[in-house]
Amino acid sequence: MTASHDVLPDQLPFLRGESSAAYDALMADVSSRIAQRLASSEAPSTNTPQRELAERAAHLDLDGPGIGGQALLEELDELFLAEAVWYHHPAYLSHLNCPVDLNAVAAESVLAAVNTSVDTYDQSRIGTFIERRIVSWMTDRIGFARGDGVFTSGGTQSNLQALFLAREAALTSTSGPSRSVRQQQLVILTSPQSHFSIAKAALILGLRDDAVITVATDPAGRMDPAALRRALQEIAGDGRVPMAVAATAGTTDRGVIDPLEQLAEICRGQRVWLHVDAAYGCGLLASARHRHRLAGIEAARSVTLDFHKAWFQPVSSSALVVRDAADLGRGAWHADYLNPADGGEPNQVDKSLQTTRRFDALKLYATLRGAGPDAVGRAWDALLELTGEVRRHVEDHPELDLLATSDLTTVLFRWQPPEVSEQDADALVSLARQVLQESGRVMVARTVLDSRPCMKLTLLDPETTVEQVAESLEEVCACARILHRHRAGAPASLAEEVAP
Repeated sequence: MTASHDVLPDQLPFLRGESSAAYDALMADVSSRIAQRLASSEAPSTNTPQRELAERAAHLDLDGPGIGGQALLEELDELFLAEAVWYHHPAYLSHLNCPVDLNAVAAESVLAAVNTSVDTYDQSRIGTFIERRIVSWMTDRIGFARGDGVFTSGGTQSNLQALFLAREAALTSTSGPSRSVRQQQLVILTSPQSHFSIAKAALILGLRDDAVITVATDPAGRMDPAALRRALQEIAGDGRVPMAVAATAGTTDRGVIDPLEQLAEICRGQRVWLHVDAAYGCGLLASARHRHRLAGIEAARSVTLDFHKAWFQPVSSSALVVRDAADLGRGAWHADYLNPADGGEPNQVDKSLQTTRRFDALKLYATLRGAGPDAVGRAWDALLELTGEVRRHVEDHPELDLLATSDLTTVLFRWQPPEVSEQDADALVSLARQVLQESGRVMVARTVLDSRPCMKLTLLDPETTVEQVAESLEEVCACARILHRHRAGAPASLAEEVAP
C-alpha cells in the first residue's frame, strides 16, 4: 500500500496541524497492515528459529540515515508483524495475555497521538477527571465507600506501591534511628503461591532478607487461615511486626483465590494491613454470576487490579486502589515546580510512584462506554464455562492427567499415558513445550506443581471453543508421543516431524 503523504527521511515528522494529512495516511497504512496480518494469521506464531530472529534484530542499522515513513512501515511489517505472537489465536494458551477490546485499541491510538501525561492537572485537564471517575467507579464496584486509587504500569508496580504504603503505615510516628530499627522488624505474610513481585517489593523496600514469611496453603493452593493465625502468633513471640498480609485473588500458577473473608477477619482482629493481589481475578468484578468468588475483597485495605489481564485491555493498564483515600497520601512527595504543598489543583502525582504517566484510564473508559461492563462480565462467564469444559476433556482423555483445581481459567496437566513413567513424563514437559513453540502452532506454558513440572493452559479468550482447545491438546499429545520415541535425539531436530 502506498501512502499519499509519506513521512520523509532525515527529518523528524512531528505530529502537529500541518502534518495531519501525513499522520492520517500513515495510520491508515499501518492499520491496514495490522488488519491483513490479523486476518491471515493461521497460528499464534511462526516457526522462524530463535537464532534467526536474534540475527535480524542485531543487524538493524540504527546509526544510518532515516529510510522514511513508507519504507519504515514496510520494514516494520516484515520485521515485527510477520513474526508477532498473536494472543487472539485459539492455539495461544500460554500466559496471562488476553485479546483486546477494539474500543480500547481505538482509545490507545488517541492517547498515543495526544500524548497526555496525567501526573498533573495542567498537563491533562479533563484527563485527570476521567481517570478519577474510572477509579471511583472501580472502588465502588469493589465496595470501598471512601476509596481512591491510581493507574499504574502493571501488577508488579501496583503490588510494590501497596506494600510501600503499608510500610509507611507501619512506620507512622517513627523517625531517625527508631525508624530504621522498626523497619527491620517488619514482615510480610503471604502464600508460596503469591506473585514473585511480593518478595521483590520487600527487597526494594529495604526489609530484611527473611522479611517475607510464607503461610501454608490447603491442598488446592489457597492460603490457610489457621496457618495465618499461627504465623501471626509466632511473629508476635519473636518481637517482629506484621507489616501486611498479601493475599491473592487468582494465583498465577493455579488460578485459585485465597479465602478473602476469613483472611480479612483475621487481619481486622490483628489490625494488620490486608493487600489483595487481584491482577488475575479482578475480571470477576464484572460478572453477576461469579462476583461472589471475590467475597471479602471489600474488606482489604488495598487491591491490585490488572485490566490488561482481566478486562481485555491493551498493555499497559493496571491500578492500585485503596479502601481509605488517605492511605494514598502516605507516599506523597511535593516539588515546587510540579505539585507544591499549597497548590489547589487535583494533581495525581501526589498518588503515584510515577511522575510522567500514560493516560491508560482512557482505554478502560472506552470499553465501559463502548461495550459496557456487563459485556466484560459475560466474557468471564464464557471463560469459566470454557474452562470447566476443557477440564472435563482433560479428565476424560486417556493420555492426559489433570493435576489441580482452579477458581479461574487455568488448567494444569501432564501428558502421561499409563505406560509412561513419572520420570519420562516430567522430562517431556519442557521438551514438548519447546518443540511446540518452535513449530509456532500451539503455545502452552509450563510451571512446577508439588516439585514436578507440568503444562499449563491459561484461557483468556472467551470466543475460543472447547473443540479448538481439544485440537491443540491433540497436538500436544502428538508432540509428546514423538518425543517419547526420540528421547535420545535433540528436540530442535524434531520440529518438522511434529508439524503436519
